[in-house]
Amino acid sequence: MEPSTAPTQAPEEGQRLAKWVAARVPCSRREAEQYITEGWVRVDGQLADAPQMRVSESQRVTIDPKARLQAPVSATYLFHKPAGVLATPDLLVPAHRYKDDVSGIRPNRTHQVGLQMLMPLPKPASGLCIFSQDARVLRKLTEDAAFIEQELIAEVQGKIVEGGLARLCHGLQRQGRPLPPARVSWQSETRLRFAVKGIAPDAIEWMCAQVGLELLALRRLRIGRMAMAGLPAGQWRYLPAGERF
Repeated sequence: MEPSTAPTQAPEEGQRLAKWVAARVPCSRREAEQYITEGWVRVDGQLADAPQMRVSESQRVTIDPKARLQAPVSATYLFHKPAGVLATPDLLVPAHRYKDDVSGIRPNRTHQVGLQMLMPLPKPASGLCIFSQDARVLRKLTEDAAFIEQELIAEVQGKIVEGGLARLCHGLQRQGRPLPPARVSWQSETRLRFAVKGIAPDAIEWMCAQVGLELLALRRLRIGRMAMAGLPAGQWRYLPAGERF
């Protein structure tokens, strides 16, 4: 296919954009919608990503001559949540995409459909958050969540009680149940590293309080094998094909 930058015939008054693109390329209606949602189509010079929008005879519809459809993908986003921000899919806008994203995935409106946030962080915390519409990722980070290690850094103040570090690793009970064993170590005089399985991040503040420490800040660095790896705060990247948690 060699898309044109100018129509050979003006669209009919009120014609759906997807119908016009399907006739011009030519391609199926589904493929036409994909051209539009992937950002290859402009109306009067403005990006048009809504296949159902209507165009009139007076409007100029153009298709990027470099347009190539990507294979359909179920999207997973890795997002570096800033502290104090409620993580929602609304934050996953193209302007906040990490410039060094090597996934090769082209943003598509359909990637936002059915997104779920997995293994959430408390609002005051920062660090790695996952949004996905991929059934395999959803299953992995829900059904198997208790077996996936999370790495977090806690900034604390106060004096830890005698034997407190050992209690953080194994020995605390919450709501009448023992917490799973954890690996906890000092990174500095005010910084603790937690490597936990089956312990939600919102339990870290409570754990610290049980040994005489006040949690000042919490940051998640890693979920399973997936780390932020230089992802700046407030930015996101796609999970490339082949990467696994």
